[in-house]
Amino acid sequence: MRDALLVAPLLDLDFAVQGNAPAIARQLAEHLAPDARLSIHPRFATATITLPPSTGHPIALIAPATYIAPATYIAPATYIAPATHIAPATHIDLVTARSESYLQPGQLPIVTPASIADDLARRDFTINALALPLTPQPTPLLDPHGGLDDLAAGIIRHLHPRSFIDDPTRMLRAVRYEQRFGFRIHPETQAAMSHALAQGYMDTVSGDRWRRELERILDEPNPAAPLQRAAELGLLAGLHPALGNAPGLRQLPPDGDRPQTQDNCLAALFAPLSPANAEQVIRRLRLAGRRAALSRDTIALRESEPQIRACANQPSALTRLLAGRHPAAVDAWAALTPDPTVAAALRRYANELQYIKPHLDGAALLAIGIPQGPSIGEILSRLQDARLDGATQTAHDELALAQRIARSRDDDPTTS
Repeated sequence: MRDALLVAPLLDLDFAVQGNAPAIARQLAEHLAPDARLSIHPRFATATITLPPSTGHPIALIAPATYIAPATYIAPATYIAPATHIAPATHIDLVTARSESYLQPGQLPIVTPASIADDLARRDFTINALALPLTPQPTPLLDPHGGLDDLAAGIIRHLHPRSFIDDPTRMLRAVRYEQRFGFRIHPETQAAMSHALAQGYMDTVSGDRWRRELERILDEPNPAAPLQRAAELGLLAGLHPALGNAPGLRQLPPDGDRPQTQDNCLAALFAPLSPANAEQVIRRLRLAGRRAALSRDTIALRESEPQIRACANQPSALTRLLAGRHPAAVDAWAALTPDPTVAAALRRYANELQYIKPHLDGAALLAIGIPQGPSIGEILSRLQDARLDGATQTAHDELALAQRIARSRDDDPTTS
């Protein structure tokens, strides 16, 4: 409802059911598409329907001309029309209306089926505690916590005093919404965030949950803004002291017409860290795969700047130095480094040098009589260096060079 009132793109649809949400989800999935994927989460009595992109189903489930009253200060006679502005959504979330209780700060809640009023009261912020009953007749919007007023005023306001104690991840969510919509966090909400931070409640949340919140920020159209705001509020230091006020974010170039990418923002977070501190943050956030490699290799590239600068005009030496570094880290550090020589060298490697290979391969070397063994790899490496540095141009050039290398090896008693 928040995004519909803001006339923002609706990329998914969310329904709260007073009853059995998974049971309804099963019926809805069968109705929408035979190949819809249904995921049920029994602990929370929720379900997600994922539709194939080719479904093309209009998903116009909101009743035509459903009136949202009074809301005249948002748009005169605001309507949710026949959902024609809803893009072909591929995700539909259904939750059983519930109440929540937290046995310990930062732990996942114990949930109990409840009324829609209870369900709205458990939400994180007033602008997310809005609901529209789906009935054949126009129905007023449910807004028990003043979400419409806060939406109109551009305010992010929490619902109850223990909000950030029960679930500290809401602090990063507040920053994400604030920056996405150009809103401001209410002073009382910011004070509650500061209290939760000062009391160490961020430490009560698992690294997996913090990673997911960080990934949601990185998925924003412009992730730099919420990351910078999170640093300003001390939330990144709350994730791990090594992140501090995230000085690397200040290395991000001005946005101009193009917001910063996920990779550049993650690289900027890790760039100032020592390898040891980076490993601590990686473990804390349980980063793995591509993002862990990007984080480690960004630091390695920063530390290798003197060598990169020294061989910037030696393509073969530069390629040997950068080979094996994650391509995303090379691209990111090219955008972040203040050294134009290093940036140019990284871009040349990324756009050109890494794709240059010798014309000949191992089979061709065997065919001219070079014996199977380590010498094949060594000669291929030298052929690649020669091509990178312009010493050879054609397969004929490489053949002649390979034969000279082979003869020199035969004449060298140390290679016997």
